[in-house]
Amino acid sequence: MKSVKSVLAASVAATAFSAAAPASAMDEITVAYFLEWPMPFQYAKVNGTYEDAMGVTINWRSFDTGTAMSAAMASGDVQIAVSQGIPPFVVATSAGQDLQVVDIAVSYSENDNCVVAEALEIDKSNAGELNGKRVGVPIGTAAHYGFLVQMGHFGVDIGTMEIVDMAPADGAAAFAQGNLDMVCGWGGALRRMVEHGNVLLTGAEKEELGILVFDVTSVPASFAAEHGDLLAKFLKVTADANAMWNGGDMMASMLPDIAKDAGMDEQATQATMDTFVFPSVDDQLSAKWLGGGVQNFMDGVAQVFLNAGSIPAARDSYADAVDIAPLQAASGM
Repeated sequence: MKSVKSVLAASVAATAFSAAAPASAMDEITVAYFLEWPMPFQYAKVNGTYEDAMGVTINWRSFDTGTAMSAAMASGDVQIAVSQGIPPFVVATSAGQDLQVVDIAVSYSENDNCVVAEALEIDKSNAGELNGKRVGVPIGTAAHYGFLVQMGHFGVDIGTMEIVDMAPADGAAAFAQGNLDMVCGWGGALRRMVEHGNVLLTGAEKEELGILVFDVTSVPASFAAEHGDLLAKFLKVTADANAMWNGGDMMASMLPDIAKDAGMDEQATQATMDTFVFPSVDDQLSAKWLGGGVQNFMDGVAQVFLNAGSIPAARDSYADAVDIAPLQAASGM
C-alpha cells in the first residue's frame, strides 16, 4: 500500500521561472494522458494535428493516475498533462509543486464513482454498514475526494476502514476477485467495477453534495512562462477538436480514431463520451469555471483533504494556480 506521504513526497516542488524569462526553443515535448478515457483531442492526436500546428515532436505518454502525472511534471519528464483531476492537482500544489491549470478538459460527474460489492447489499439507505470494510482507492485523485465526501455524508468513519491505494484498473481486478468490499475509480475501470456491485449515489446526487467531477489540462508554471505561445497552440487544437465533437456532424468519423487510441471498442467509447461534457472556450473562461469557480472549488477540495489528514497543509488560496492567458491567446487564434 502506497501511503499518502509517499505520494506527496513524489510531488517535488518544481522551480518556477518568471514570466519575463526568455523563451528557449523546444524540438519536442511529452504530453500525459489516460487510456480508456476517450476524448476529442485524441482525434487530433492520431492525425498529427498537434505536431502540424505546434511544429514540434510530441511524445504521448499514458498514465494510470493524476498523482503520477504530477510526479512526472515535477521531474521534468512531462510538459503538459491532459485531463488531470483537480484533486491530484490540489495535492501536488499543496505540497509546493508549481503547477498551473490552463483549461477545463472535461466534466464527468457520472463517470467517477465508488462501487460497493453486490454481495454486501449495501446502498445509500444502509451505507453506515461500510464501517470496517476494505476499500481500494487511488489516493489523492478525484475518486479519493469523492470517496471522502460520500463517507462523510453517510457518517462512515474512515478510520475504521482498511484503505488500500490502488490505481482504478488494479482496483477493478481486485474487486472482481472478491478482494475488496468497495472500490473507487473512473472510465473503463469503473464500467468493470459496476459489473460486480452498485454505486451509492448517482452523478446528480453527488453534485447536490458539492462533488463536482472535472479534469483540467495542467502544466508546470515554468513551461507556461517560457513557452506560452506553444501552449496556446496546443489548447487551440484541443478546443477545435472539442468543437468538432460537440457539433455532432463529425462524431461518426472521429469515433473510430478516438476508440482505437483509447484502447476501447467503439460502442464503449460512445457510451463513455455520452456522459462527458467538453466546455467551449467561452464557457471555460466564464465565472463557473476559470473565472473563479475552479479556484473556489480547489479551496474546498484542499479543506476536505486537510480534514481527512490526506495533506499536511493547504495553501491560503489556489487563485494563483490558474493561468488563463494561454487559453485567452488560443481563443484569438
